[in-house]
Amino acid sequence: MASVRFKNVDKWFGKTQVLHDINLDIKESEFVVLVGPSGCGKSTTLRLLAGLEDISAGDIYINDKIVNLLEPQHRNIAMVFQNYALYPHKNVQENIIFGLKRAKASRDLIESRLDKASKMLQLQEFLQRKPAQLSGGQRQRVAMGRAIVRDADVFLFDEPLSNLDAKLRNQMRYEIRRIHREYQTTSVYVTHDQVEAMTLGDRVVVMKDGYIEQVGTPMELYLQPKNIFVATFIGAPSMNILDATLYPEYIELEGQKLPLATNLVKTSVPSDGQKVKFGIRPDFFQDEQLISAGEALTTLPNVHIDIIEPLGYDRELNLKLGHQTLKARLDLRSTAREGDTINLCFDMRRAHIFDIETEKNLTI
Repeated sequence: MASVRFKNVDKWFGKTQVLHDINLDIKESEFVVLVGPSGCGKSTTLRLLAGLEDISAGDIYINDKIVNLLEPQHRNIAMVFQNYALYPHKNVQENIIFGLKRAKASRDLIESRLDKASKMLQLQEFLQRKPAQLSGGQRQRVAMGRAIVRDADVFLFDEPLSNLDAKLRNQMRYEIRRIHREYQTTSVYVTHDQVEAMTLGDRVVVMKDGYIEQVGTPMELYLQPKNIFVATFIGAPSMNILDATLYPEYIELEGQKLPLATNLVKTSVPSDGQKVKFGIRPDFFQDEQLISAGEALTTLPNVHIDIIEPLGYDRELNLKLGHQTLKARLDLRSTAREGDTINLCFDMRRAHIFDIETEKNLTI
């Protein structure tokens, strides 16, 4: 196990700066996920930690030791790649133990670690097969097995599930979580999939355009996003962001005046109003007809239902409020139909108000 630290790290490719002043501390045994859209710099950050790219400025520490100039093989890290990176001419067993043999580990150690890894990943019956004889999920397990037997200080995962179908991704997320629970190895995981980030990470690092936008637990990001980008990137479906006008005592939304929760806004509000963005997650809406008497909720009346998408237990409503669109996720108890209007209730304390220029959250 090891701690990892990025201190003021920049990365340039030619005249293009792709990472800007990255500062991040990762604790021993922590599972940290780097998430963001394509081109945000998350894979470059991982490759800098692995030693596959050179740092342009700043320092990277592993166990409080600067590793900027250390070759990858001397950093005691193990990496699982998106494309598996298996040797096609070697069988599963040979692929898994390749690193140990290269390090001249003893036969007893090799056999012990191979046995443990193959049992954990359910690969015993495939040990003599070549990668071409395996499914995508099996090949990914072999790649993970090769990392596990290394007994590395840090595990690195570079979008390892992106080539798998939805069912296999769910299964492999479970496997990765189980492996981390078993080994407690410090892990850094890169993905563009916010579902993977939310389900795997002890903490999640949201990146955009080479900057870290926010670091926090999955629920901190979900409930307290620092800006509009984090609010809309984390959560599926994403947060509703609506044009509104903020006043000291209420917020006006398409002509409707909704009272503010006490101390919701953390900045002063001009008496003549301030144009803002109003945010509320689809999951926080409730059908007024199903609300118990006495619940202190805010009501958004007469919202037009455009399209309803059944999702099993949930129903996703695509709605129109004046000239704006929004979504609500309701359960099967709601009898709302397409073309109807609905009164939606929500807890104003779960709402967010964003500055229209900086896009920063004014409620945290």
